[in-house]
Amino acid sequence: MSFQIKEKGGACARAHRTSRKRLLGAVKMATLSVCQASCGGFSFDNSRRNVLLDAELLKLGRSAPAPRKTGTTICGVVYKDGVVLGADTRATEGMVVADKNCSKIHYISPNIYCCGAGTAADTEMTTQIISSNLELHALSTGRLPRVATANRMLKQMLFRYQGYIGAALVLGGVDCLGPHLYSIYPHGSTDKLPYVTMGSGSLAAMAVFEDRYKPDMEEDEAKQLVRDAIAAGIFNDLGSGSNIDLCVITKAKVDYLRPHDEPNKKGIRAGSYRYKQGTTGVLTKAVTPLDLEVVEETVQTMDTS
Repeated sequence: MSFQIKEKGGACARAHRTSRKRLLGAVKMATLSVCQASCGGFSFDNSRRNVLLDAELLKLGRSAPAPRKTGTTICGVVYKDGVVLGADTRATEGMVVADKNCSKIHYISPNIYCCGAGTAADTEMTTQIISSNLELHALSTGRLPRVATANRMLKQMLFRYQGYIGAALVLGGVDCLGPHLYSIYPHGSTDKLPYVTMGSGSLAAMAVFEDRYKPDMEEDEAKQLVRDAIAAGIFNDLGSGSNIDLCVITKAKVDYLRPHDEPNKKGIRAGSYRYKQGTTGVLTKAVTPLDLEVVEETVQTMDTS
């Protein structure tokens, strides 16, 4: 197909020449980018960019947002008859302990549960959305959902948001194909392993698993192993603490043990820290009387209906 331009010096001809130049420029840039050899070594372009951004923000009297560190220890293990999930119960807000008894093991379906690490709101809302979708899936199919189905739905949702949903998950359950255990990262990648750990205390918990795990364990042995792994995270990570929750999933039932253990029980004070009146000397004392007159005082109850 060919086009004929009657007015060579007209606006139509100028537009045609401009578009042709742009096309040739794009082809040239693409050719250069393909033919250019890749450079080795480290790239510090982002570091220079961050320095320039900090300088511009300083001129405006502002500062760059600081990174937020989250703290949690969650793990799971596959044993002979099912799956054992475990989590600590400390929720932090920066360097402040916001909640000492937070529930981090979330319900997905009657045969599937999920531990969440990262941003508390993200883990709760993500697991609730997937739980709702799996309930609709179970109603339409007439059977219990498989663990692989929940894993696929979670990883696709997290990948869609490119890691901006800060949810690191440990998914476990028992279906018609047996027990399954997955670790799901905030960007959407997953692993299927006999034992997994996630969170800031994951390295301490993984050390316990690497040392003591063995296949086809009994239920009591698996529960003790998960309990010790979470305790290792609690005692070696500042972001993990308080109690230990367990969830034992088998083909016949689910046991949600909350709390299963309290490794950090509050101690009893050895003595009284009250001081007698007059212990601290008063150097000066001045009393200033205030001449005030109370005209009217009323108390109104707030309507909460």
